[in-house]
Amino acid sequence: MFDLHPPGYEYKTGRGLKTTPIYERQKEQGAIFGESMGWERPKWFDRDRVGETPSYTRNRSFETVAKECHAVRDAVGIFDLSSFTKIEVSGADAHGFLSRVLANNVPTKVGGLALCHLLNDNGVIEAEMTVTRLDEDRFFILSAGGMRARDFDQLQKLHTPQFDIEFTDVTDDYGCLAIGEPKSRDVLNKLKDADLSNAAFRWLSAKEIIVAGVKVRALRVSYAGELVWELYAPMDGLSKLYDALLTAGEEFGIVTAGMYALNSLRMEKGYRGFGTEMTNEVTPIEADMMRFVSKRKTDFRGAEALAGNRTKLSGYQLVYGEVDAPHLDIMGSEPIYAGDPLVGLTTSGGYGHCSGKNLAFAYVKSDAVAGPLHVETLGNRYAVTLLDDPAFDPENLRPRA
Repeated sequence: MFDLHPPGYEYKTGRGLKTTPIYERQKEQGAIFGESMGWERPKWFDRDRVGETPSYTRNRSFETVAKECHAVRDAVGIFDLSSFTKIEVSGADAHGFLSRVLANNVPTKVGGLALCHLLNDNGVIEAEMTVTRLDEDRFFILSAGGMRARDFDQLQKLHTPQFDIEFTDVTDDYGCLAIGEPKSRDVLNKLKDADLSNAAFRWLSAKEIIVAGVKVRALRVSYAGELVWELYAPMDGLSKLYDALLTAGEEFGIVTAGMYALNSLRMEKGYRGFGTEMTNEVTPIEADMMRFVSKRKTDFRGAEALAGNRTKLSGYQLVYGEVDAPHLDIMGSEPIYAGDPLVGLTTSGGYGHCSGKNLAFAYVKSDAVAGPLHVETLGNRYAVTLLDDPAFDPENLRPRA
């Protein structure tokens, strides 16, 4: 417990407690697994079967993760995201309840999808959720795997008797395979029964479709910032779906990818992470997430505080930038300096394999943002150049392709 664990270290005990039906198949493919809330998740795929050596600098996973990232950007990749928290909210008052507790506008049309944040009364961020409207009275909520118990508990605690709603944790009922970029539509077109064109299946929408004989909830959304479908399939159909996607994708160069690649891809897009950039210590103002706060409603939880009545900003703001370190990557919690004064702390980082930039997020004192800034890691300081736009696809065109 009190040992100094290098990045990439995984506990050996308490493992294999929660696996999906494709776990053994992934082991055969060389998956190096990490644990999250009991789930076994592929971090990367060790195709040479050498194994992982935890390190404070770059290890042998670096080149393999680069190949996974380029496959997702240039051809087609497949991620196992089954550990996501999955909650159904149903009942006549489901929309009204979610609209009252979430800061963004909740989808009004069946098939609509929105990224929403649960705030507390002081306006700070308690949870991030993707909300999909399945029917008039039924919603499908997704959040981070590590937040399963907390998010379910928070929603239940906000329930009051005037709302006719029911909460169901369906995390164990559905697996998730995300297939993305630019040839993902070509792969799915060989297996599906639905029109996947932009006109018929727009970005940020969802449909129930049949893929390889498996009924799935297909969401066109992506943490990688690409043309991606997240396919939520019943656990007993996950193996069939996985094998069918890999077979159909062979001619397009499909590659299995893990969490390391996903982190690299989201860093290039400037996407915040819950538990790092978004915590219950900051508001959407400090996290630069006000674009996900509704301008049409004023009665959601935390609205009054965000309007300035009770929110006391910390004096810090989130920044995004490139680190001049050619041999190691930012992990989070490294100090940021403006000359001698300590002015901030990194939250997360990663090398952007497709942009060629070493990237990091950090909270920095607002009066120090003008810099120059340096991050300290392993006893040395490295210059940080702030970026105004994402390092890759700054106009966000690729998810709409």
